Amino acid sequence: MIRLTNLAKRYGNFWAVDHVSLEVQKGEIFGFLGVNGAGKTTTIRMMVGVLQSTSGSIELGGYDLQEYPTRAKSITGYIPDRPFLYNKLTGREFMHFIAELYLVPAKETGERIESLLEEFGLKDWGNDLIEGYSHGMKQRLATCAALIHKPKILIIDEPMVGLDPRGAKLLKDSLRRYAQLGTTIFLSTHSLNVAEELCDRLAIIEKGKLLTVGTLNEIKGAIGGFEGGLESLFLRLTSEMSKPDQINGSTE
Repeated sequence: MIRLTNLAKRYGNFWAVDHVSLEVQKGEIFGFLGVNGAGKTTTIRMMVGVLQSTSGSIELGGYDLQEYPTRAKSITGYIPDRPFLYNKLTGREFMHFIAELYLVPAKETGERIESLLEEFGLKDWGNDLIEGYSHGMKQRLATCAALIHKPKILIIDEPMVGLDPRGAKLLKDSLRRYAQLGTTIFLSTHSLNVAEELCDRLAIIEKGKLLTVGTLNEIKGAIGGFEGGLESLFLRLTSEMSKPDQINGSTE
């Protein structure tokens, strides 16, 4: 459902993303990990069309983003790390606005909105102005908005920022459910425990370069049967800046 081929972004002589290639399958929760400045958000912004790549290609659901941007974006939901919401709208008004942007049929819009607000614990605040929402409530509303058009692909940048334990559990449970229903989820996070708990496969990026791709067990096996958890593995790989061909656990 997602294919990145030699994707690159250069600023002057600096490669923020250095020829990254990977594939994510339908119904997979794919974790994209890296330290601050590793290239995660730049990669995601290229995937959703916010940034133009320097070179390489992006396919979403079989649509090349460069050739068919509207079709690719129509099947994609995006939750940025700092979502922009219209504070003078109510939660429901904002959801109706997003539904219109995605051309959700009017006869289906109301039911979808109520279902999502209920799912993410916002139904009682749906008629309140967004400016009165807590940070966690805004994050949950952004998630609702990203799902209003029933996307085939969901791209999320740091989903747990600002969420309390209840909100985090709601989101994790929902991501599992959507993946089981066939939604492909591309998840960038600093929360390694969340990645270890949720993700089917992982990629680790460092200084714009892809270090490794695979299941946790595949990556451990590829570097000599590493016995620790994801946190220890992540710290080892990023601190050593190992070459991709030495630790690549991809099965692609």
